[in-house]
Amino acid sequence: MSQINIEDCLREHRRAVDAVAAMGSEIAAAAEMLKRTFKSRGRVFICGNGGSAADAQHFAAELTGRFNRDRKGYPVVALTTDTSALTAIGNDYGFERVFARQLEALAGAGDLLIVISTSGNSPNIVRAMEAARACSLSTIGLFGRDGGELAGRVDLSLVVPVQSTARIQEAHIIILHLLCESFEI
Repeated sequence: MSQINIEDCLREHRRAVDAVAAMGSEIAAAAEMLKRTFKSRGRVFICGNGGSAADAQHFAAELTGRFNRDRKGYPVVALTTDTSALTAIGNDYGFERVFARQLEALAGAGDLLIVISTSGNSPNIVRAMEAARACSLSTIGLFGRDGGELAGRVDLSLVVPVQSTARIQEAHIIILHLLCESFEI
């Protein structure tokens, strides 16, 4: 078994965190999009695959429940949590439609979709974006590397320009926590 180079990992982690620090105005814009959505009684939908699915669920839990303090809950739905819907849709329509089909059923104008993809190229996330456009949703994307295919297809793109999936995911959770904190001022 090979040994990891901790210094290299931490160096890329610092690059990822520095990238997050440099996107302060974009993160503030994302927070404003969320606030406008909630103020207009809209809902936020969020999705991703693998670790990004876990981040989507974590974000939804923080805003529907509590982050650092008690406050009102916000309507955030992680499209990654309903195993019956995921497996039925995946079986009947294909895995690339698991998020899009849910959006078609649940979302409407005035809602917001947040997509998380380290590559920006996941077929089911691409299809979710297509469904979001058809449903007149606003969109935010958290991506890695060069942002992939999706970076130019969302209303607001937050790209962490490092190569390691783990470092990208670490930066994404920082961004999501900053968005949560914007509701606890």
